Amino acid sequence: MTTMITSAANYVSGLANPTRFLNAVAFVLPWMVGITGVLFAVGLFMSFQAPEDYQQGMTVRIMFIHVPSAWLAMMCYTVMAVSAIGTLVWRHPLADVSAKAAAPIGAAFTFLALVTGSLWGKPMWGTWWVWDARLTSVFVLFLMYLGLIALYRAMDDPARAARVSAIVILVGYINIPIIKFSVDWWNTLHQPASVIRLDGPTIHASMLYPLLVMALAFTMLFFTLHLMAMRNEIWRRRVASLRRQAARSVQPS
Repeated sequence: MTTMITSAANYVSGLANPTRFLNAVAFVLPWMVGITGVLFAVGLFMSFQAPEDYQQGMTVRIMFIHVPSAWLAMMCYTVMAVSAIGTLVWRHPLADVSAKAAAPIGAAFTFLALVTGSLWGKPMWGTWWVWDARLTSVFVLFLMYLGLIALYRAMDDPARAARVSAIVILVGYINIPIIKFSVDWWNTLHQPASVIRLDGPTIHASMLYPLLVMALAFTMLFFTLHLMAMRNEIWRRRVASLRRQAARSVQPS
């Protein structure tokens, strides 16, 4: 058992080498794409087979897109926070690549959560938007993603951009528990948690199982897109490095 754990740890450490990481991505990516496609097919089928809500009718099906998007918006930022720690503490060569690659994906999931939440809120609340604690904190998260994307692009020095962005990410992580517990701390229109609860889910099984499958599908989609984006960022940095070397080689001595 100890040998297996040691071997796994050595393999994970070996992935710090960008070339080994790219080889691993090339192997697992087709499998992840296939699994993601199957999960979405099953999840969407189960979602359309789920019964209509007695109050919300067909609009309850927005939940199967909105809830996973909201979960992934927060999970993506958590991945960025872990990557930021890897950048500042362990100086992991791929930590900054991970954080930078995750930012646009997190922004997309957050935007999808905001849009589907508005579409769901209009027939339920009678308005597209309210500035309550949950919606406002998710909107702040979206702005944070956009700010981090702009920050990465504004700095020419990759090492400095990595350090500054890592600090900003960790400071901004305080917004994640605010999003999670806002419905418990303040009086909001948004409904409280109905799946992850100490006393068990309050949602009926006919809707819970499709929701869980869709959440798993969205999670697989995130990791698939994240690996693709990390691969592209490594290639981009290699091309940029080759261009700098070529530019130095042609300069007159």
